[in-house]
Amino acid sequence: MHRPCGESLDSWTPFYHTRERRTNRPRTRRRIDPVKKSLPLSQVYRHLEPGPVVMVTTARNGHANVMTLSWHMMMDFEPPIVAFVVSNRNYSFRALKTTGECVINIPTAELAAKTVRVGNTTGRKIDKFKAFRLTPVAASRVGAPLIDECDARLADQYNVFILRVLKAWIDPSVKNPRTIHHRGRGVFMIAGRTIRLPSRMK
Repeated sequence: MHRPCGESLDSWTPFYHTRERRTNRPRTRRRIDPVKKSLPLSQVYRHLEPGPVVMVTTARNGHANVMTLSWHMMMDFEPPIVAFVVSNRNYSFRALKTTGECVINIPTAELAAKTVRVGNTTGRKIDKFKAFRLTPVAASRVGAPLIDECDARLADQYNVFILRVLKAWIDPSVKNPRTIHHRGRGVFMIAGRTIRLPSRMK
């Protein structure tokens, strides 16, 4: 497990055991805080959710659909590369596979309840844009629509569920968008205050 310099393993909450390559470094005694308890592996995702819950829009054969998604990650800076997981049982899967396009819409906390309801229904049976009063807006680079009510949108092109961002939009009137983050089992966290620290990271 890779650890930041200056931090001991027992200062992390939570922490996970992972496989490491064997090295010639001297073995050090691993200290575990007795207050910590074992975490079921099935709950690891609740602590590693990488980013805000998003709504992914697709379009196929003249029918637009929207799904809620929380498992995604950035893979590169420029051009921005995004990856996410969509089950082949999901209605949006066929549209993604066929067209190779989608739009990732980032809702704020004000849309939290509606975002969850979108995720609890399937586009096979209803038009989600009409059912949840979402406004589709034509994108300039892909066939999938933007959601006007969302703060930011990324138009993507599909390649084995690894996507290259072609264009991005933000709402300039929203200065500090409060995004929602899934913690598992219907529990969500709202992004808090922003802090600045000295950093050489991009």
